[in-house]
Amino acid sequence: MKKKEAILKVATVLFANKGFTDTSVQELARLTGVAEGTVFYHFKSKEGLLLAVLEQTRDEIVDQFERFFENRPFNSGLEMAEEVVSFYLYLAGLMEDKFLLLHRHFLYRLSESNPGFRENLESIYNCLVDIFERAISMGQGDGSISGEIHTRKSALVLFTMVDGLVRFKNHNLYDAGALFNELMLMCRRMLQA
Repeated sequence: MKKKEAILKVATVLFANKGFTDTSVQELARLTGVAEGTVFYHFKSKEGLLLAVLEQTRDEIVDQFERFFENRPFNSGLEMAEEVVSFYLYLAGLMEDKFLLLHRHFLYRLSESNPGFRENLESIYNCLVDIFERAISMGQGDGSISGEIHTRKSALVLFTMVDGLVRFKNHNLYDAGALFNELMLMCRRMLQA
């Protein structure tokens, strides 16, 4: 593994679990076996490193969803919505540190003063909500999802339900798997025509 990749990987875990303030470049350098100067050579600053982690997170989430949709026919928009919910939960488990990072408050504070953070967070969340919206639009077209619901707002509600469950799991408040059947039932009830 290249030094830059190793730094990004370890930094993701540290930022996700310790936060921005409590993650030190010294600890990161020690854990990756590089000099502190190497971290600054690649990323210029700790904020620059966090921004690179966020960009990589965005790219990986988008890539995972693109691969999920490859050669995957859906019989209906409702089926697509259910599959997207299931895949989102799976992906959140697979990329646990990255999703935990996205739920950390310091990112949103940094986004208030740094447009790079804001742009990346908006890009990630817009991409995810767009996927839910695409399923709802498809379902409204094929009649499996009510045409009476607002497409974008319903996609936002559906996304926040699923993402809220991921937050519970990531913060060890509740086992997401224990609520899966109820989540799917609520999604169907909300969406069905």
